[in-house]
Amino acid sequence: MKSFYSRIASAPISWGICEVPGWGKMLPTDRVLSEMHNLGLPATELGAPGFLPTNPTEITEKLDQFEMSLIGGFTPVVVHDQNQNNETLKQVKQTAELFKKTGATHLVSSPVYTWNWDNPKPLSNDEYQNMFKMFAEIDKICADFGLENVLHPHLQTTVETKADVERVLDGCDVKWCLDTGHMAIGGVDVVEFAKKAHARVGHVHLKDVNLSKSKPVLARQESIMTGVQKGLFTPLGSGDVPIAEVIKVLEGAGYQGWYVIEQDCAITGEMPSDGDGPVKMISKSMEYLKSLQLN
Repeated sequence: MKSFYSRIASAPISWGICEVPGWGKMLPTDRVLSEMHNLGLPATELGAPGFLPTNPTEITEKLDQFEMSLIGGFTPVVVHDQNQNNETLKQVKQTAELFKKTGATHLVSSPVYTWNWDNPKPLSNDEYQNMFKMFAEIDKICADFGLENVLHPHLQTTVETKADVERVLDGCDVKWCLDTGHMAIGGVDVVEFAKKAHARVGHVHLKDVNLSKSKPVLARQESIMTGVQKGLFTPLGSGDVPIAEVIKVLEGAGYQGWYVIEQDCAITGEMPSDGDGPVKMISKSMEYLKSLQLN
C-alpha cells in the first residue's frame, strides 16, 4: 500500500499553463517541471497543448529529466450528441494510444457541450442515454489500452451541477475524477459524495475555492478565465472546501489513487522571478497536506 504523501502530484494548470487565449503568461516547460520536482512531486498530468511534446518518446524523455512520470490528462469529449459519437471515439482512441505509450494510467474525460466549449443546454433523456452509452464505449477503449477512464465534472460542461452529477452517477457505471473545486461550485457536498461513491472514485483533483467568487461564473456572468484571474481558486486549506474531510473519507475507504493538486491559476502581471509565482501557492498547498499528518 502506497502512502498518501507518495500519491500527491500536480498539473501544469497549477502553474498557469492553459491554451485559452488571454489566460495569462506561460512559464517555460523546464521551469515548471523543475519546480514540481523540487517540491517532491513525482508525477504530472499532460497539460495544455504545447507544454509537453506530442511524441510519446519525447514526453517520457522530458519527464525523465526531472524524475517524473505522466499520469494522463484532461480530455474533452462530446458524449450527449450522437452526431459527434464517431469523432469523440476517434479522439479518445488517439489520446489513449498516446497515453499508453508514455506509461500513463488515466484518461480524464470531461463532457463538453461542443468542441468550442459553448455553454451547455439542458439535456434530453435521449441525450443522457447517449452519454451513458458513450461513457461505456470510452471505458472499453481505455481498458483496451490499459487505462482507466474517469469522468471529470467541470464548470461549463454537461456535468456541472449537483443535479447533473446525481443523474450521471445513477445512470451509468463510469468512474469519477472527484474534483473538489468544480463539484463544490456546482453545489455538490463533496464529503457526502466521497462517502456515497468512494468505490466509483478513480482519480482526485484537489482544488480549493473562494465560493463567494464562484456565483458569477456559475451564472455565466463571467468566464472561467475571468474567475480564475480574480482568484476563484485558492491554495488548499484557505478556501471553503472541506479538503481534509474528503481525503480522510477516501483514505478510510481504501482509495489508493492519485491526489492531483490542480489549482487553476493565471499569471496576469509580470513574469515571476525564480522561486516566485505559482510555485508559492503550490508550496502552501503542500504544507497544508503535510499538516494533516496522514500515513
